[in-house]
Amino acid sequence: MQKTIGLLGSGSWATAIVKILLEKKDRSINWWVREEEAIPVLMEEKHNPLYLSEAYIDTERTCISSDISEVVGMSDDIYLVVPSAFVAKALSELPKEMLQGKRIISAVKGIVLDTNQIITEYLHSQLGISYDNLCIVSGPSHAEEAARQRLTYLTVASSNQEFAEEVRQQLACHYIKTTYSTDMVGIECAAVLKNIYAVAVGICRGLGYGDNLVAVLISNALQEMTDFMQSMSPASGEWRTEGGEPKAESDNGDGRLRRFESFAYLGDLLVTCYSQFSRNRTFGNMLGSGYSIKAAQLEMKMVAEGYYAAKGVENMRQQAGIRLPIAETVYGILYERKSAAKQMKALLENLK
Repeated sequence: MQKTIGLLGSGSWATAIVKILLEKKDRSINWWVREEEAIPVLMEEKHNPLYLSEAYIDTERTCISSDISEVVGMSDDIYLVVPSAFVAKALSELPKEMLQGKRIISAVKGIVLDTNQIITEYLHSQLGISYDNLCIVSGPSHAEEAARQRLTYLTVASSNQEFAEEVRQQLACHYIKTTYSTDMVGIECAAVLKNIYAVAVGICRGLGYGDNLVAVLISNALQEMTDFMQSMSPASGEWRTEGGEPKAESDNGDGRLRRFESFAYLGDLLVTCYSQFSRNRTFGNMLGSGYSIKAAQLEMKMVAEGYYAAKGVENMRQQAGIRLPIAETVYGILYERKSAAKQMKALLENLK
């Protein structure tokens, strides 16, 4: 029996996922759009007037509501695509019992700052959602390219393979390919950290550093990402291709498996650091060029997840007792108002 799908969020990535889910012509979805004033325009023009306006939305197969309880109540599978800074507030509007028995697919790339937790950990510990009912969708995936139907690979991660396979089928279309993994924690951590490193790259470009230096910075960032993921969860991971066959895996030395060179980790890091669509890179570039943090945020009009992630990762890093020089530098610039030029110069002179 086909599951009823709901989606929470109305930003760029949320809009792109709505478009992807509606590629199957026999499917309808329920969509929570917080901005009530945007709904009449969306219904009439079949485009989100606030984000990703080029993406066509078949509104005849879309039940759009500004009432989150209505959307969740009508849906079996819930795609959570709300900026991480607003996840706790959005879900607090729901009676806790309403989420029981629902299956949650998180496409959020950030940390819940209220509790310093990655999204699935928050959903499990704070809202009582079983890990068997949790799934992650990760990149590399810029919403702008997905909306233009450019070939995109996504990673679907869950401890429940049957659930993950259903999610893969929901997302599959001629421009979306998927890979399955059990490494939920690692992939979530990678999605958080890559935004911080993209801010660092943007700051460097704004300060006038070139491609040669940026390549070294990203190489160091990958090692930091590896250290952080291993400290959080040195977990094994199983990978499967589009056809379901296992892919080769490498042992990281302690008997557990994680393929850092795969696109869920390295690929997502690269596209976020290099792409013209990367809002985190753009945010960092503005800071390196002399913008204040507030001015950069106001001009962008979109959430740069790296800003919030830097604070959450700093708290988690301190709790774990590990060093993350690049992430620490970004935190110092964003939250301690340290000089971007001085902090980056000190960091870049000590890369390996």
